[in-house]
Amino acid sequence: MIRELRLTDLGVIADATIELGTGLTAITGETGAGKTMLLTGLGLLLGGRADPAAVRPGAKQAAVEGRLVPAGDAVAIAEDAGAMLDEGELVVVRTVAAEGRSRAHLGGRSVPMGVLAEIGAELVTVHGQSDQVRLRAPAQQRAALDAYAGEQQAAALSELATAHERRRALEAELERWDGEVAARAAELEQLEAALERIDAVQPVACELDELRGETERLDNVEALLEAATTARAALDDEDGGTGGAMLALDAARRALESGAAHDATLGDWAQRVAEAIHLLNDVVTETGSYAASLEADPERLAAVHERRAALTDLVRSYGGSADEPDPLLPVLAYAETARARVTELTAPGSGREALEHRVAEARERERTAAAVVTEHRCTAASGLTTQVDAELDGLAMRGAHLQVELLPRPEIGPNGAEDVELRLQPHPDAPARPIAKGASGGELSRIMLALEVALASRRAATGTLPVFVFDEVDSGVGGRAATEVGRRLADLAQHTQVVVVTHLAQVAAFADTQLVVSKSSDGDRVATTVHEVTGADRERELARMLSGEESEAARRHAAELLERPERADVRR
Repeated sequence: MIRELRLTDLGVIADATIELGTGLTAITGETGAGKTMLLTGLGLLLGGRADPAAVRPGAKQAAVEGRLVPAGDAVAIAEDAGAMLDEGELVVVRTVAAEGRSRAHLGGRSVPMGVLAEIGAELVTVHGQSDQVRLRAPAQQRAALDAYAGEQQAAALSELATAHERRRALEAELERWDGEVAARAAELEQLEAALERIDAVQPVACELDELRGETERLDNVEALLEAATTARAALDDEDGGTGGAMLALDAARRALESGAAHDATLGDWAQRVAEAIHLLNDVVTETGSYAASLEADPERLAAVHERRAALTDLVRSYGGSADEPDPLLPVLAYAETARARVTELTAPGSGREALEHRVAEARERERTAAAVVTEHRCTAASGLTTQVDAELDGLAMRGAHLQVELLPRPEIGPNGAEDVELRLQPHPDAPARPIAKGASGGELSRIMLALEVALASRRAATGTLPVFVFDEVDSGVGGRAATEVGRRLADLAQHTQVVVVTHLAQVAAFADTQLVVSKSSDGDRVATTVHEVTGADRERELARMLSGEESEAARRHAAELLERPERADVRR
């Protein structure tokens, strides 16, 4: 609900505060520019495009402030944006600079224009003469039928959109597959060749380090033999001479043991020397065995060099840097990945065959989802035509019939397997023609109103009705049809707030609140104001709308409009 609008320096309006009541509010007056600014201001609050030309001449900026009562998803959107509600009301402010950017504030927080647009889409639906043009579009006609079909259709359309996108993605993947046959064949050949090289060598983790150590030993057999032999001789003189560390340590041990009886310290030292002798004895044994095992092996050395060269070649081709802790690990990882890819490319039931199967499944899911959408449309079409026909009968189009045609499409799209076309049969003897071609502006206005009333009857049960704003929805109608337009707007206002900008007294007479846009001049400047009219002032305004002047006959007619029984019936 919109409680209040305040416009400052917007177009011809210097400063105007407009309080919108519940029910039906009619905006009338002689100044079209003023009424346009009211709708412009509302559009700005709802996230519409800002035009610096809308700023009143001489002013630095225009401002629009509104107090809205949000409901449903609009509350969540506002809270997500950090807006604060004031006793259930949401204050929205939009400023437009004569030079520069516009700014938006929601509940005391600066927000992007898109946030206002999201809230506006939840709270307010605006219908104007431009909507007659949109109603001629097949997409708008389809949207009207789907909206009438309700929440089940919304869920079905969401399911269809998902299935359609999935099917298109898989078909594109299949097309890419077909276009990459040569590339995959080359990839397979390359992978198999690489695996053949790797499998021929059969690398093992850490093998390069081990071969590097073996190479060092084989390349330096004589030096290693001399080192081991010399060390053993220094430790243990096998020739019975006086040399050898073992003999010296044994002598030291005996000397310390001889003094240990007089001082325990020498005993400790003797024990430690004995341990050293034991360790050195192991070294003597091991160096002897090591020296005995050393022998030159040119064939083994050549084999090791050849193996290292083969492994190094693999590292250069499929591995990382030779400086890595184990350069063969990347080679082994590449082999594992390559083997998995070869399996993927050659496994039975994979590749194109698998893709074709997935595409077939996706197409079947899409057909199933589209069938559900079509079923809902068929059911909704019957109810919609019955209800709209009843409304058109009341809107002075007795005998008129709205047909809903479902026209099959060549292929299923994201919105279904058919296009929706609304056709109007003006009277039983006339052929039905698409409203895009055969309906006049006045007929389109009434069809649009009838559709909105029909949709409102469905949405009222769920409490999801927005505020409706109608701009010259009565264009092209008059007489009894105008009265019925007013009645339908009043009926709609029993369920939600409705605002109508009208030039017809028959429509304005049904309003709970009538606001008049007028202008005055003090000789220097022209001021445009907005004020509510009641009682005799309202009769005078309706009289002006009826005849262009406040004649006695026009006043009587205006009073009759306000006192009509059918107007009272709507109020009840």
